[in-house]
Amino acid sequence: MAADKARLTDSAKALQCTNSACLNQFCSIIVGRTWHRFAALLMISLNNITLMRGTQTLIRDASALIAGGQRTGIIGRNGSGKTSLFKALAGEIQLEQGEIDMPNGLRRVSMAQETPAVDRCALDFVIDAHTAYRELERKIAAAEDAGDDAGLVRLHAALADLGVYDIRNQAEQLLSGLGFSPEQFSKTVAEFSGGWRVRLNLAAALMCPSDLLMLDEPTNHLDLEATVWLEQWLRGYRGTILVISHDRTFLDAVIDHVISLESGTLALYRGNYSAYERQRAERMALQAALYAKQQRRRGEIEDFVRRFKAKASKARQAQSRLKELDRMQDIAPAHADSPFRFSFPAVESDSGYLLQATKLAIGFDAPLVENMSFAVRGDSRFGLLGFNGSGKSTLLKVLASAHPALAGEMVAAKKLRIGYFAQHQVDELDQHATPVEIIQALGKVDASLKASEQAIRDYLGGFDFRGTRVDERITHFSGGEKARLALAKVAWERPNLLLLDEPTNHLDLEMVHALTIALQEFEGAVVIVSHDRHLLANTVDEFFSIHKGNFAEFDGDLADYERWLSRYAEQEPSDLKGSKGSSAEKRETGEAGETSDNDTAADKKAQRQQAAALREQQAPLRKEVKKLESQMEKFQSRLKQIEGRLADEAMYAEANKLELAALVKEQGEARVQLDDVEETWLALQEQLEG
Repeated sequence: MAADKARLTDSAKALQCTNSACLNQFCSIIVGRTWHRFAALLMISLNNITLMRGTQTLIRDASALIAGGQRTGIIGRNGSGKTSLFKALAGEIQLEQGEIDMPNGLRRVSMAQETPAVDRCALDFVIDAHTAYRELERKIAAAEDAGDDAGLVRLHAALADLGVYDIRNQAEQLLSGLGFSPEQFSKTVAEFSGGWRVRLNLAAALMCPSDLLMLDEPTNHLDLEATVWLEQWLRGYRGTILVISHDRTFLDAVIDHVISLESGTLALYRGNYSAYERQRAERMALQAALYAKQQRRRGEIEDFVRRFKAKASKARQAQSRLKELDRMQDIAPAHADSPFRFSFPAVESDSGYLLQATKLAIGFDAPLVENMSFAVRGDSRFGLLGFNGSGKSTLLKVLASAHPALAGEMVAAKKLRIGYFAQHQVDELDQHATPVEIIQALGKVDASLKASEQAIRDYLGGFDFRGTRVDERITHFSGGEKARLALAKVAWERPNLLLLDEPTNHLDLEMVHALTIALQEFEGAVVIVSHDRHLLANTVDEFFSIHKGNFAEFDGDLADYERWLSRYAEQEPSDLKGSKGSSAEKRETGEAGETSDNDTAADKKAQRQQAAALREQQAPLRKEVKKLESQMEKFQSRLKQIEGRLADEAMYAEANKLELAALVKEQGEARVQLDDVEETWLALQEQLEG
């Protein structure tokens, strides 16, 4: 206590509290009840820290300051030391050198990563995290047994100070927000799967009073609805937040600073994740080859938009893609040094039907959803929305033939090749195999997937499995590495329909970025379930929702869906059912629309049929466009080489006179050829957009 008072005296002096009476009052208040509020405002200082894992140095001689109340995202590649840094801050592991200085008495809470299969019910498990309440509860019981009325008065006053008279209600709200139903409150921890136990750990962390809240991948195993709820909860949190996450939209919503682990250092950026990307891009723009490439592509797109803006704006899908391409130019430099470079194997472009479902019913003992009729075209890009347990994952399982339908019919095209990434795909990998062996095993089942060992090694390099890593048993791989390998396995199967169930779980931000780019370039069909709104917004064109057993097209985007979630949370479902809402809301809740709504649905069906026919008609044109784009890239590459040679002063020496003349001639010819190809490309684009 004396040490605390002395330290606080210095702090008060720094605040120019010079009056002795004021100083004494200040110290007594702070050392008393309000100490934790004051502590939360003080700095956390990392001074020249070095952190190792085994023989590997993760962080070397790095320093950083974290102000009280600051909301900081900790980012870096898998294996860079993010989780180890959290453990050091929590006092769970020792530093090799340096020190971490934080206020005495600072209440630190971190989210546990594992939960034993205990028999404690979920509600009590969460309340147990509030240890101060449990201690007071024990003392109150003892005072009641002893008949200590005066003690009971003091203890109940302490309960009031803690604000925990309604603690069961608080715990229930936390559990409900994270997707637990009231029936699950009484289930034991042992009855829940691993993913649900992660949610329980998160609820326990939020339940526990804290000045410093440390969350390691809190959105893993959360659905979109729970993720949105968590964002709102964290916005109301008054302490200091440190969060590790691969979800950029989530980070943008909750943080105001970024600490990036870069080459063993801690680099601090002000602003959210998008601000970090912009700042880092500025630093790397001059040296990033990827940036230069994308800038050239940006010029091509802008030229196209200038010429055909009026026509292109008619197509919402085309407009969205152009907008995303423009955004990608700005962030490209921030990812120029990413180790991940991969793409899904090329598939034949086709707008015909790959899969048609008629009156489909899905579920287990009883149907979750019935009378589902829809079709997946060769170029379909669907995002599935709905609360946890609504049937999204079950639908993907049925489409992938991993689980039988309860009723209805599915007709698949002969050319259908499904690539299915399940939530628990990581757990199904052969833990004793190497990455090379896992890919080779696919060739033993399907001869068309056979390839040379070198080709497999080159392919795995795009997923950052390099050197000896491809020959190591995966049993000791991190969750992120296993997720990358599972994704590599799906991509190797050369699917023309991707069914992805939470594919970003365990991936770092760089890999999520690479996956987003790969999905944008993929020419096949995609159906995605994900809580990652950035991934959804940039890879899908249509949304379908499952709500209360109804499957329907959601007429809106993710922003519309979030608004609907906010309204739904504020109203009872019965009230919502009778409310006047948009057509998007009515479709989401499964309400029957008015006659005008039916007419609109019929119009949209006709429009989709017309669009499908048009896509089929335009397929040869699109094929020719891709051929021309390949030619344009070759000419541009050659021109760049020539310009590089011409920039060399030695080329203008007398001895190189003939070579110089040949280069200048070739440059002129290449430019003419490029102009001709571009002109043809633009003409075909006009036909496609007309």
